[in-house]
Amino acid sequence: MARDRGRDRRGEAAAHPSARLQDGLLAVLEEDRFRPGSFVLVVDGTPQSHVDSDDPSYLSFEYVRRIGHGIDLVAPEGEAITAVHLGGGAFTLPRYVEATRPGSRQQVVEIDSALVDFVRTHLPLPRGASIRVRHGDARTVVEAFPPGLRGAADVVVVDVFAGARTPAHVTSVEFYQSVAGLLAPRGLVAVNIADGAGLAFARGQAATLSHVFEHVALVVDPQMLKARRFGNVVAFASAAPLPFERMPRLVASDPVPAKVVDGRELRNFIAGAPVSTDQTATKSPAPARSIFQVDRKSQND
Repeated sequence: MARDRGRDRRGEAAAHPSARLQDGLLAVLEEDRFRPGSFVLVVDGTPQSHVDSDDPSYLSFEYVRRIGHGIDLVAPEGEAITAVHLGGGAFTLPRYVEATRPGSRQQVVEIDSALVDFVRTHLPLPRGASIRVRHGDARTVVEAFPPGLRGAADVVVVDVFAGARTPAHVTSVEFYQSVAGLLAPRGLVAVNIADGAGLAFARGQAATLSHVFEHVALVVDPQMLKARRFGNVVAFASAAPLPFERMPRLVASDPVPAKVVDGRELRNFIAGAPVSTDQTATKSPAPARSIFQVDRKSQND
């Protein structure tokens, strides 16, 4: 989130809607001063979601734009799809799917009911949208999905965080096998992977996804491949070939350009990385608080 420079926001900050979540963390909705009608959900000082209320098809965060490209390519333009979102946040991608593919059937799994209530109160979901919210742990809910939803999802988005880290139990082979059971024959899973220098966690997740799915590709900032910064890698996986002929051009033209890593380059990236199981899985690495945290002092100076 951009820092505020040269403007006193003490009075504005007090007016920002906020709520204490189930885990005790504070959620705040802050206006995006650079894009009228837009808001940033900040949890424990970390920007979690960006929503443009006037134009839900606009995706601000780099990794969310990359997932959006995958959603764009999974079916013909404008065609309704079935989507499952593991991790709710401010419902940025469910809003995007409804805006770009009206009539889509969507399921959102979010463990924190207080967060869901807070977001729906201050940023209501589109009227008439078929978006059902299921409360609970992502893995537990996925394993208990009704038979009618199994084998039906065109897209499953995995964006599960506890604070700034992905819990270990949603990074294993066993978890991804459960996710695979939700997918339609040509459906794809999109996974947000946060990692830093060396990308050891991302390599392990790519190896784990490749153990479950025949086709895997990563979309990543080239600077991350050079181990220069902490950030997000988006992994896509499917039992069928990924429909990504246009993906390299799409991500290369984004405000923060990215590249697609697949085929031999992906195999070289994975080489030697361990496959994560329920017995060996670990949380994603913790970023330094300065990486994603909102700088309150700078905002209030």
